[in-house]
Amino acid sequence: MATMRDILANRVYAKLFGAQVIALIGTGLLTVALGLLAFDLAGGDAGIVLGTALTIKMVAYVGVAPLSAAMTSHLPRKLLLVSSDAVRGTVAVSLPFVTEVWQIFVLIFVLQAASATFTPAFQALIPEVLPDEGQYTRALSLSRLAYDLESLLSPVIAAALLTVISYHNLFLGTAFGFLGSAVLVLAATLPGARPHHVAPFVERLTSGVGVFRRTPELRALAALNLGVAAATAMVLVNTVVLVQQQFSRPAVDVAVALACYGLGSMIVALSAPRLIARFLDRRVMLFGSAVLPVGLVLAAGVAALPDPLAGSPLSHSPAAWAAALGIWFLLGAATSLILTPSARLLRRASTTANGPAVFAAQFSLSHACFILTYPLAGLIGAFAGLSVAALALAVVAAAAAWLALREFSSAGQPAEARG
Repeated sequence: MATMRDILANRVYAKLFGAQVIALIGTGLLTVALGLLAFDLAGGDAGIVLGTALTIKMVAYVGVAPLSAAMTSHLPRKLLLVSSDAVRGTVAVSLPFVTEVWQIFVLIFVLQAASATFTPAFQALIPEVLPDEGQYTRALSLSRLAYDLESLLSPVIAAALLTVISYHNLFLGTAFGFLGSAVLVLAATLPGARPHHVAPFVERLTSGVGVFRRTPELRALAALNLGVAAATAMVLVNTVVLVQQQFSRPAVDVAVALACYGLGSMIVALSAPRLIARFLDRRVMLFGSAVLPVGLVLAAGVAALPDPLAGSPLSHSPAAWAAALGIWFLLGAATSLILTPSARLLRRASTTANGPAVFAAQFSLSHACFILTYPLAGLIGAFAGLSVAALALAVVAAAAAWLALREFSSAGQPAEARG
């Protein structure tokens, strides 16, 4: 089986992977800087500003990705990727000059629309750069690892920079990240142009979703996306409440809990190629989907511990805190079991011609799930408690696992087993 060193020896892929890493670091700096900017402009309403910005992000992802793929399918891929990075960099440079909240919303929409153009096109390009199945699987593992490392390292880098510079300069770091990404893409020798035939616009717009509708494995993936969104929403929306309210722990332990989630995901990402080679894609993904509702039920149990203000020793117990960290680790591992192999299903179901449309459809459909689960996690958590929110999300994850199992069963023998 190909090793990480083997795929990084591919100079084209190494440059593209470097572009991804640099852009991710820049995006991480943007997340920190945007929160500080929102607080400057809105004070105590900063949470509303950030919540609205996140919603705008998801709407841009869901609406723009398939539209962009349809409109740009005839463009040279290098031009498309570099132009997207240029737009993102320009927006980042503009953000320090914002004086009104509405300006944040407009700029964030433009930036995320550019990301919704860049990311599916980039993802569809990698199978052409690494046509070998083993190398492609390793590349997926590296990509997942890059996302996890970004979530862990970017806040640390931002905190270090903020000791010597103002947060406005973090936006410049974001811009340099996108600039570095564009330079590396320019330096890479990309595969030849896609087939010249251009289908009618409506066909290009709907072709990716059509492939999902016709392919049982991709219908299963669409269900698995919902399970991932349920677990991720619980972690991202409610970790701070669980840590600081339920356990009465300091703010730094919010980062510790999130790091445990990321660590679980990273360990699985590194071991995913061996797991897939031994157990096949669908079995690995279905196992992850079965673990998610179990983890969320366990999270509900931890969240149901008596209120520390009532003087109960349970929520102050080191064992209870360790259990919470273990559950977050478990949820991170389970989501990675689903996410890491997912692009292999997309690759098998698509061709060079419709690949960008299929990857754009996955980009939109997966992010659409968060439009449901983010409010579910937040609103139920606020009005009925974290335990009820976790149980509701467990029901969603369990339903998603059942749907995925049904669709995989209708697909017959796994394609990777036949091959």
